[in-house]
Amino acid sequence: MVSIKRLNSADAGFTAQLDLLLAFEGAQDDRIDQTVAAILADVKQRGDAAVIEYTNRFDRLSAKSMAELELSRAELEAALAGLPADRRAALEAAAARVRSYHERQPLQGWQYEEESEELRGTLLGQKITPLDRVGLYVPGGKAAYPSSVLMNAIPAHVAGVGELIMVVPTPDGEHNPLVLAAAALAGVDRVFCIGGAQAVGALAYGTATVPKVDKIVGPGNAYVAAAKRRVFGIVGIDMVAGPSEILVVCDGSTDPEWVAMDLFSQAEHDELAQSILVCPDGAYIERVAAAIEKLLPTMPRRAVIEASLSGRGALIQVRDMEEAVAIANRIAPEHLELSMVDAESWVPKIRHAGAIFIGPYTSESLGDYCAGPNHVLPTSGSARFSSPLGVYDFQKRSSLIRVSQAGAQTLGRIASTLAYGEGLPAHAKSAEFRLK
Repeated sequence: MVSIKRLNSADAGFTAQLDLLLAFEGAQDDRIDQTVAAILADVKQRGDAAVIEYTNRFDRLSAKSMAELELSRAELEAALAGLPADRRAALEAAAARVRSYHERQPLQGWQYEEESEELRGTLLGQKITPLDRVGLYVPGGKAAYPSSVLMNAIPAHVAGVGELIMVVPTPDGEHNPLVLAAAALAGVDRVFCIGGAQAVGALAYGTATVPKVDKIVGPGNAYVAAAKRRVFGIVGIDMVAGPSEILVVCDGSTDPEWVAMDLFSQAEHDELAQSILVCPDGAYIERVAAAIEKLLPTMPRRAVIEASLSGRGALIQVRDMEEAVAIANRIAPEHLELSMVDAESWVPKIRHAGAIFIGPYTSESLGDYCAGPNHVLPTSGSARFSSPLGVYDFQKRSSLIRVSQAGAQTLGRIASTLAYGEGLPAHAKSAEFRLK
């Protein structure tokens, strides 16, 4: 029997119990951080030689040059051509939907001219330009995620990024054809079979073979996360994501086996993933618990699911749906399923969530693969201040300022007064020199 936690909002101490459930220590492991720091310093100093050495050691390879670790465009296209027809069709359909969604994101620059007489001819605005080069980290080894290739590479391509460099570890030299096919579909320019902190370092600092990028995106293990933290500032990063999360808010009308499987869908990622059900119907919660017990033995990743549900999962009974939504906003989950009859009416009340899945037929797994919106989402409560990955993450904004001679008379006096107030007379004089 799965020892998943049961909480009730009516109990004394519920708030403390919820806080304990949500607590996740995201601080760096000192040993991992020290190891990563040493690898990054070595890559920065020795470049390709260090990358080859660490890749051979960690991935059990015997490469003698970076040429052996780079895949050609022909190899990517061959992987795509070699896919079974059903998998290729599914990958192409998912790619098309992801592209269509991201092409709708409004990201045009804008500008306007001042209309008042004293400022006539003054122009203000914003120019949006894509990043020149982006690095995409794709996990390998225990897991391979072609969907992550699509979700990271396609928005970058839509944004107009000049060059997309993908790194993917290939332990024992094994290439995942779906990952390579996804790279071909998504328009990746170069692919290197390297991973870990050494790959992050190569992308951040550049080597004789691996070009230095402007930003690194994509998920990875603890070493990759530590490396991304360390190189932030030298390059941009998308986020340092925590374990995957799902919160199902249900009114008791959805088939309990559907909900149980939705909880499994995140729990199977890893033992630290978090799956929570919030519902006002105690009898329904028991039906979901029974469904969990029934379905769990059928799961190939049963051990991981059971560890996740026992360690960080919960079934929470609340007083009513209003309280359920309030708790959802407090949790600010990565994935929020509103599994209820009148789900649409509750959407306006949700303030914090990475992605909102509306209605009982909208399983979170559809968002992971093919609905269209990005599956790279804020975790660990960061949905309170962060957003899903999008085209905007691969572009930057420059302010446009053009002041006319007339405008300089008005704005110059304002600037001069404020500059003197801040004790910066050169600022003031710079504005005053342009006054008549």
